[in-house]
Amino acid sequence: MSLLEVTGLTTCYQLKGGTVHACRNISLRLKKGEALGLVGESASGKTTAALSLVKLLPDNARVVSGSVWLDGRDISGATEDELRRIRWKEISIIFQGAMNALNPVRPVGDQIVEAIRIHGKVSEKEAREQTRSLFESVEIDAGRVKEYPHEFSGGMRQRVMIAMAVACNPKVVIGDEPTTALDVMVQAQVLQLLEDLRRKREMGMILITHDLSVVGETCDQVAVMYAGRIVETGPTETIFLKPAHPYTMALIAAFPNIEGERNRFGSIAGSPPNLLCLPPGCSFHERCAQALPYCREQEPEVLELSDAHNCACHLYNKQVNQQWKVS
Repeated sequence: MSLLEVTGLTTCYQLKGGTVHACRNISLRLKKGEALGLVGESASGKTTAALSLVKLLPDNARVVSGSVWLDGRDISGATEDELRRIRWKEISIIFQGAMNALNPVRPVGDQIVEAIRIHGKVSEKEAREQTRSLFESVEIDAGRVKEYPHEFSGGMRQRVMIAMAVACNPKVVIGDEPTTALDVMVQAQVLQLLEDLRRKREMGMILITHDLSVVGETCDQVAVMYAGRIVETGPTETIFLKPAHPYTMALIAAFPNIEGERNRFGSIAGSPPNLLCLPPGCSFHERCAQALPYCREQEPEVLELSDAHNCACHLYNKQVNQQWKVS
């Protein structure tokens, strides 16, 4: 049984100019101890999809439809009070930009103690002992628990956020670009720390990132998002070595390979569509080198190409291809 199962999740933002279809019919599965990489260009809906799981959305956004099952329990209809008990204890988030996520006028240790005490029946003394232990687990001197966020470097603040995210032993941790703005060496240390904690605690992890090398190093499964929709999912090795969707192929081709020939790497022509007014048919057809005439007419359905490898592309739909050949 899946630890986390998301089916048909659709989330929209209401703006003055209309409705933004940020997430469209998202479906995901995550097993215990598994890491899933959620990749795609900016504004493809990755962060909105993650925040929709626990409804940490702004006032102008709402989950229109879909279900979220966590460890066999449907949490999609949970009340705000129920969600407060679920957040941090069962699903936690490492936000992008730790300096913005941490309270600048409170010691970092106090912020972790607060989360532990809210979600667990422990004394303040026990919570502070746990916090010191958490600092050591993320390789920060426990003596620094009384310091403020501005007294830490960017990498150390990110480690504090990781300590806070795992403080209540959640079943699932969502990392929203957890290594953004960190230099390469610190990034590698933070990713290794996340990997060690995930395996040690058998947590499920969803990692949102633009960096395909990060996904290749840390994730078991990959989901590729484009224009609010997941267009391909599969095991990491399959996605990297045998990508099926033209968008996935383009993403991989645009990523530099330091072991390959020193040629100029490719780029994806054009821009993602405006989610206020999505074009008919496949959202990627205007940028796709393999687009067929009917790609402009109807949106492709998700097809199962092989075990655990799914793709939403007309190229693999024999029935549609035959239909258009006949007509």
